[in-house]
Amino acid sequence: MACVLIVKTGDAYPEIAEQHGDFEALFEQQLSTALPDHLALTIWDARQSATPPALDTLAGIVITGSHSMVSDAEPWSEALKPWLQSALANDTPMLGVCYGHQLMAAAFGGVSDYHPAGRESGTHPVRLTQAGQQDPLFSQLPERFNAHLSHAQSVMQAPHGCTVLAHNSHDAHQALRYGPRQWSVQFHPEFTAPVMRAYIERQRAALRDQGENPETLSAEVIDAPEAASLLQRFLSFV
Repeated sequence: MACVLIVKTGDAYPEIAEQHGDFEALFEQQLSTALPDHLALTIWDARQSATPPALDTLAGIVITGSHSMVSDAEPWSEALKPWLQSALANDTPMLGVCYGHQLMAAAFGGVSDYHPAGRESGTHPVRLTQAGQQDPLFSQLPERFNAHLSHAQSVMQAPHGCTVLAHNSHDAHQALRYGPRQWSVQFHPEFTAPVMRAYIERQRAALRDQGENPETLSAEVIDAPEAASLLQRFLSFV
């Protein structure tokens, strides 16, 4: 049976993982609702194993978020870069999310680092570019849609030759395409509204330190079904 690999790059906060599921579980919950019979989901923790799965055994790759920072260049993270480069050259379908987004961009020649405006957290509007409106994965989304976000780092410089598919007032690179079936997004399509609120609660002090009101951000959290639909739609390219 063909395998869609979920590459686990981090753990959710313990209280969030206990109540809602760890990062990989959030992806499994969303993807399993649209998983065709000929596909199976498999988890690989990239921090625990130095040898990535062979690309010819994979139908697709999904890369999770993490509390690690791409710019820290941890050995396990750096070791993923040549594997991702090979996956792109092999035209293996890929979707990177948050840390996965920043890691893919860095692997393909971009720069990921701390955003000078600080952390972006909560449910915020994202807009498609003209290219995004014509993209095979993103074209079914409205031009403006809501997305759940929680990140301190961003893709500060997109790789040469990639296509910017979405942006917002905080981040110029909310979604990128690198090849025919290789995408990444800064926002979290796997998050539900309760998960987003739990993250805001956990980040309360950091958000206050940068002048934001956690209570307001939490009250403004709403469902983001359009963003979530990207995960199910990605499976059609596998």
